[in-house]
Amino acid sequence: MENKDYKDVFVFVEQREGVIQSVAFELLGKARDLADVLHEKVVAMLLGSGVRQQAQMLIEYGADVVIVVDTPELKDYLSEQYSQAVSQIVTHCNPHIVLYGATTIGRDLAPRLASRLKTGLTADCTKLEILPVKEGELEFCMTRPAFGGNLMATIICPNNRPQMSTVRPGVMQKMQRQPGRQGVITDFHPVFDTAKFKVKLVETIKADKQMADIAEAKVLVSGGRGVHNKEGFDKLQALADVLGGQVASSRAMVDNGVMPHECQVGQTGKTVRPALYMACGISGAIQHLAGMEESDFIIAINKDKFAPIFSVADLGIVGDLHKIVPMLTERLKKEMEK
Repeated sequence: MENKDYKDVFVFVEQREGVIQSVAFELLGKARDLADVLHEKVVAMLLGSGVRQQAQMLIEYGADVVIVVDTPELKDYLSEQYSQAVSQIVTHCNPHIVLYGATTIGRDLAPRLASRLKTGLTADCTKLEILPVKEGELEFCMTRPAFGGNLMATIICPNNRPQMSTVRPGVMQKMQRQPGRQGVITDFHPVFDTAKFKVKLVETIKADKQMADIAEAKVLVSGGRGVHNKEGFDKLQALADVLGGQVASSRAMVDNGVMPHECQVGQTGKTVRPALYMACGISGAIQHLAGMEESDFIIAINKDKFAPIFSVADLGIVGDLHKIVPMLTERLKKEMEK
């Protein structure tokens, strides 16, 4: 590692069509925690076209400094344009840590930057900490599931900077917004090598999404193998409707073609943190638990009283979900009609 003064925790702020994504605020919250331990600053990198007016909001969510790159070349996300811009910021500023969302954009951008900057990258982290590894020395520790989710690996990058990681949306908690919080907003002007712009965006075709994002839901009624089929999920939908929530699924039912991938909770699906998570007919494999164990309140319904899901549940019901769920739905309907 070169003898440079690496400092501050940087966050790549993902925006789509000018709208800052929730994962950016979550990363700012975690960056604030890390920076406070290190006695460093949180620096947000806001790239796009026509986005500068949103810089103050990032300060209110925890950033001390916002570096803005507002230029027509960055109107749409394209790998080369964004890679050039971010790599120039990082090379100029020498950050200690850089965080990205583990989204389609973050998963494309972060490894490209790791290669250009000749540093490491830990993907899909579930925990980020500053811990003492030697007397008087602190180390950035990045924890992620490994070997199919059968163990958790804590990874360090002691010899290269910046230390970089991607974090799944929904894993970290964003700070409470502090209106009027003060910070520094600065503009950065990258020098683009346009000869390397080999790809251009011809047209954007949006999928017709009728389904709401389960990662944003406050109540989730989730089903596993024990639900059996589409008719079983209809029962869960009826309960979700009464509770004002949404239906989610384990990987097993997605693999069986019963539910779409957008509904999948778990290591290979989405990480969720609802106020209420009802796990119906879900055994509780570690891959699934990784995606929902941070829920505020967990209710599990399963025939098997030894199912691992009960180890994380706040309330467990041992029994047949096909009998319990309809009864619960009817009881809740009557209570709400009173």
